[in-house]
Amino acid sequence: MDQVFWACAGVASVVFLVQMVLTLVGMDATSADFDAPDLGGLDGDTMDAGGSVSLFSIRNLVNFLLGFGWGGVCLADTIPSPLWRVLAAALVGAAFVWMFFALFKRLKRFEANGAFDIRRCLGRTGTIYLRIPPGGKGKVQLSVGGATHELDAIADQPLPTGALVQVTEVIDQHTLRVEKRTKEER
Repeated sequence: MDQVFWACAGVASVVFLVQMVLTLVGMDATSADFDAPDLGGLDGDTMDAGGSVSLFSIRNLVNFLLGFGWGGVCLADTIPSPLWRVLAAALVGAAFVWMFFALFKRLKRFEANGAFDIRRCLGRTGTIYLRIPPGGKGKVQLSVGGATHELDAIADQPLPTGALVQVTEVIDQHTLRVEKRTKEER
């Protein structure tokens, strides 16, 4: 029985370390995952590198075997009965799966879409970065979502560099219409 636990612990530890290193260098291969069957509303979601979710995966199998193997090895002196030790090791393996499951679920909350939506600029205040000549385009600099963006801007009147403006219209994906604001209007 001890050899089985040591084999599970050893193999799972090596595979876990390889998975971890591949994940850290950006070569996480998750093509071996397969989707879980419909389990009557059970929500299984472990995150792979692509953000997809699956209950049954190579990663979860490795996590289970890691907990099962090391749980069985560590409980050898505490639980002498082989049946109870296998059950306890299986509970430890399930706890490992649950821990990694919960960890990845929390990490998924930090996932952000890096796409910039220019419509979020509407109504924002910014500064002219490159002057807007009469009938021409300049550039406006404004902060949206904690990031500073420099976008093309047009105005009904010429505006000098450094002028305080407010976005009044989104013309297209790259151009905004702005109007001059004074510091009091800000």
